Amino acid sequence: MVFSSLLFVYAFLPICLLIYSVARNIKAKNIVLLIFSLIFYSWGEPIYVGLLILMTFCDWLLARLIEKSDGKHSRKILLATACIINLGLIGVFKYTGFVCENIQSIFGIPEVIPQIVLPIGISFYTFQLLSYVVDVYRKEVPAQKNFFWLLLYSSLFYQCIAGPIVRYSDVQREITDRRTNLNDVTKGITRFTVGLAKKALIANTCGSLSDTLLVSDALINTATQSALTELSSRSAVGLWLGVLLYMLQIYLDFSAYSDMAIGMGLMVGFHFKENFNYPYTAKSVTDFWRRWHISLSSFFRDYVYIPLGGNRKGTLRTYRNIFVVWLLTGLWHGASWNFVLWGLFFCLFLIIEKLGFLKVLNKIPALFSRAYLLIVVFFGWILFRFSDFSFIPVVVKGLFGLNGNDILDFETKTLITGNIIFIAVAILCVTPLAKNIAEKLKPQKKGTAYSVIYNILGAVIPVILLILSTVNLVGDSYNPFLYFQF
Repeated sequence: MVFSSLLFVYAFLPICLLIYSVARNIKAKNIVLLIFSLIFYSWGEPIYVGLLILMTFCDWLLARLIEKSDGKHSRKILLATACIINLGLIGVFKYTGFVCENIQSIFGIPEVIPQIVLPIGISFYTFQLLSYVVDVYRKEVPAQKNFFWLLLYSSLFYQCIAGPIVRYSDVQREITDRRTNLNDVTKGITRFTVGLAKKALIANTCGSLSDTLLVSDALINTATQSALTELSSRSAVGLWLGVLLYMLQIYLDFSAYSDMAIGMGLMVGFHFKENFNYPYTAKSVTDFWRRWHISLSSFFRDYVYIPLGGNRKGTLRTYRNIFVVWLLTGLWHGASWNFVLWGLFFCLFLIIEKLGFLKVLNKIPALFSRAYLLIVVFFGWILFRFSDFSFIPVVVKGLFGLNGNDILDFETKTLITGNIIFIAVAILCVTPLAKNIAEKLKPQKKGTAYSVIYNILGAVIPVILLILSTVNLVGDSYNPFLYFQF
């Protein structure tokens, strides 16, 4: 079940909110959320819900022991145990096949590659639990005494499956003491419907068009050679547009999920931090990663980069730390060498900027610094898109007509002509234009005729977005969430 499914929007979420609203106290409300969260997770992973509960129990117990322990050595042993359990489990489920494939390719063994199903959301809830235990060890938060409330934190269906990665310190008070008010509920509904529309109306269409201009994963997985041949014949303009649309899709898809998660949180009194801040408007790669998937970037900063020494122990150590962070960032996204290469690709540009290029970018006109960022990110998404390395050079060469392909063919021209307005709207959706316009149109005084009209529109627009999203989702089989695989 995904947030952008009709089952979720018109059955699961309304029933959950209805029962939640009639629950008398915070304990009852938490039980409602916990039950629905476990049902939601079990819908996609009925077997691995036990893994989620087991990992949460281990971290709950270890955090309690860390808090009670007086010895520095024993605290470190307990923390190390938590890290081994969490990272060990994610390693087994996510990377066993990857490691075995590489051993087989190098040494010819083992003959059989184990096929292990990846538990949905394991990368997200593992990092949440790790951050909780580390924060308890650092004495930044008290250990949660109630196991079920920690399970609610790790399994809450708003963010358990695909983020954002919520720190326990950000929600510890709201788990046991939160209030909902009309303003938050209104904002939450609006934020959810905006995210739903962003996903159903824009991201899905971008993805469908991108697959048409490039090649779909289904074709790659079932007929690799045919997919390569087909891709090499694509026109240069078609490839540029295909990658651009994928670039739009992956942002709109993931940020839409975060919008919906933040919106649902507001409906019941949780205030999650922003996970995206218009990253495609950044002026450098450094700035981009302060704006993209903020919860993941901040996790690696606070729990890997800074503990390794950050930039405090000399230039070489700093670059080593950056390398480690981006190697892990690539691996976090998937057990495939293209993700490793993607992470190291950004690592290279971050180091170049740290060597002095960032100062240059800050001095030149914003038009040029933004163009630089978009070009880097554009080629980075090519690495991200294709797990099979044989596709990457075909795409890169094809962008410049080096596959013997046409610059522009009839099919691409027809697609552009028929979707030019949509493409323009999709591009505007990754900028803060709509947000800035809404801020400027916001009435300065209450009680005026203009403020009444503004408030009416504020109530009507979410309904319109919901209706349009519903119409688009009815009978639409193309409705993936790209970050579910992580």
